[in-house]
Amino acid sequence: MTADPLLDRALVEEATKKSGLVWVQGEDSPARALWHVWHEDAAHLVGDGPGEQPLPGLVDGGVAEVTVRSKDKGGRVVAWTARVSELAPGSEPWEAAVAELKGKRLNASDAEGITDRWASQCRVVRLTPLDGVAELPEGSLAAAPLATGATTRQPVPGGLPKLLFKRKRR
Repeated sequence: MTADPLLDRALVEEATKKSGLVWVQGEDSPARALWHVWHEDAAHLVGDGPGEQPLPGLVDGGVAEVTVRSKDKGGRVVAWTARVSELAPGSEPWEAAVAELKGKRLNASDAEGITDRWASQCRVVRLTPLDGVAELPEGSLAAAPLATGATTRQPVPGGLPKLLFKRKRR
């Protein structure tokens, strides 16, 4: 992107820190929007467990493409390539990452026991930027939404328009 790798590194770090959501494309998988925290010069993710985000294609020792969006406008700011490493539960890097992730995890049903659940049922993944790989995004990356069981197509209930557009009496 620029001739100075330190500026590239600073752009990647600042953009990723400020964005609560990044698009990550692992090996042989589509890009997914994932929440993360920036800690010790890398993005950290937790997932692949009950109630957590899926992390397909993020294998230990692999590479992933990360696209960072602007927090206020939602547009792409920078894209970078990362080395994927899975942190071993209970290790010092795992404990440090989980302490940061726990503080940013919204809507956890079991906030007190979340670290135990993550240790036994989930994966904590570290995405470390590779040097000299930051680039300003160009072109559209628009894609059809991934299939999910969370959406259904059903007709609108008959009484709903009357309820929505009913005039208030004075």
